[in-house]
Amino acid sequence: MANRSYLYSADSMPNEAELPRQIRCISEHNWDIPLAHKLLVGRGTTIVPSMIWNPPIGIAADYAAGTALLRDLLRAVGKGLEDDTEFADCVARTTAHLEKQQAKYFVLETGEIVSMTDDDPAASVWRLASEDIPDAVAKAEAAIAGQNDDWLASLRADWQPHFASFYSDALYFSFPG
Repeated sequence: MANRSYLYSADSMPNEAELPRQIRCISEHNWDIPLAHKLLVGRGTTIVPSMIWNPPIGIAADYAAGTALLRDLLRAVGKGLEDDTEFADCVARTTAHLEKQQAKYFVLETGEIVSMTDDDPAASVWRLASEDIPDAVAKAEAAIAGQNDDWLASLRADWQPHFASFYSDALYFSFPG
């Protein structure tokens, strides 16, 4: 079994007392937290209790703002891949699923990924939320503004690891509706 990052949506953030009432499945990605997940939790990023594991290793963020950021970057990447039907299909599936599962917040579950090293999981999530995610957002914003062409070219050359995650209504960890 692969270690995965899991992305959900909910109308409230998880807290110490309870899980959100309705948790919708968005995406899972093997062996990494892909760029798409980082961008989707890149606006209003907050560390929250995990909905799956004990330590506070979840990350919540604004759904609408994260979705807008990812869409803008996908448009920028797509401008250099006009004839790539596989990329176009990936974008169509992703955006349709994001529209269908819309809520107020994204919740990224990082437990399986941060447990792959000997580092403290809470410290790893803090670095992710305070360094890695803001860095990815800054690169995406610069690329969208036409100021990071080399990074954009690298995404176009190998877009699958960044954007081709598994999007579904049911993930390995799903919650009762």
